[in-house]
Amino acid sequence: MQGDNRGYVKDGKILEKNDSLRKENIKRLKAGMVQLTHQEQKIVREAILNKAQTLGQKIYPMAVCSNHVHIVAERISEPIEMVVSHYKNAARIALRANGFVGKVWTRGFDKRFCFNRQQLKSRIEYVQAHHK
Repeated sequence: MQGDNRGYVKDGKILEKNDSLRKENIKRLKAGMVQLTHQEQKIVREAILNKAQTLGQKIYPMAVCSNHVHIVAERISEPIEMVVSHYKNAARIALRANGFVGKVWTRGFDKRFCFNRQQLKSRIEYVQAHHK
């Protein structure tokens, strides 16, 4: 969430916490914040991996947290906006099939492209750190 105490990302830039922005965003929520259970996190993970297989996209690490997902994936010919949409939809459908009610995802997503091995390594390490 924008303003989060741990920092947040906007337009590809990592920004520091902003209490007033966080409070304003909480007020704007139409429903409570989503907190996926461990079982729901497993469902999301499996749905994304299955969709990646049908898209022919290799997933390097992935971290499905209680309220967000990190994925490092290889580039494919489909635009990233479509790929993210596929993953969000697959996860939403799988969660609903298992009894989840309500909205799962917010609009938009953050993306970071890797242009060399060091950037790829750095992003893989970041996602692995979230998976613990």
